[in-house]
Amino acid sequence: MDDLHLTLERGEFVALLGRSGCGKSTLLRILAGLDRDIEGSVLVPRRKAVAFQAPRLMPWKKVWRNVLLGLPGKPGRPLADEALAEVGLTHRADAWPRTLSGGEAQRASLARALVREPDLLLLDEPFGALDALTRITAQRLVGELWRRRGCAVLLVTHDVEEALLLADRVLVMDGGVIAHETRVGLERPRDIAGREEGRAGGQG
Repeated sequence: MDDLHLTLERGEFVALLGRSGCGKSTLLRILAGLDRDIEGSVLVPRRKAVAFQAPRLMPWKKVWRNVLLGLPGKPGRPLADEALAEVGLTHRADAWPRTLSGGEAQRASLARALVREPDLLLLDEPFGALDALTRITAQRLVGELWRRRGCAVLLVTHDVEEALLLADRVLVMDGGVIAHETRVGLERPRDIAGREEGRAGGQG
């Protein structure tokens, strides 16, 4: 990446599109503080959280303990239960990660991000490994959580429709730079389920 400039407004939902290898996941890692080998300045909120395509749950810890993983001090279970309730996973709090479905594991990953009360939520293709119906549910959940929390969101995705459904602004990355930017003029709420139903109805 070279001469890259990116600004996110408070409470803004931005989607970052691009082909594999264009640098979008690298940019997300830089914003998350996971890649510090850079030149230039990066200003991000102190409270930030990231959810990856792979949920990255620790198999030897129950779901609620995974949610609290990495938090400073000794946070109690009620904090985890509150985050799990927000993503609709209260009934799986005492489950082991290996028993979760793909959608449940991704919701647990989101709960782990939300428990940090982030001002900036970074999502690295979080729906990429989910089947179509589970993906619809997950997209709707992320949209609801964003509206409720009011944090800024940067979503890395390769799905144009997903970007248009969720984001206020869409950026296209190519060759390590932001090559195109457009503001999404669609009113909210946007019909996620209707898109899939229309697609299914047109098949055959």
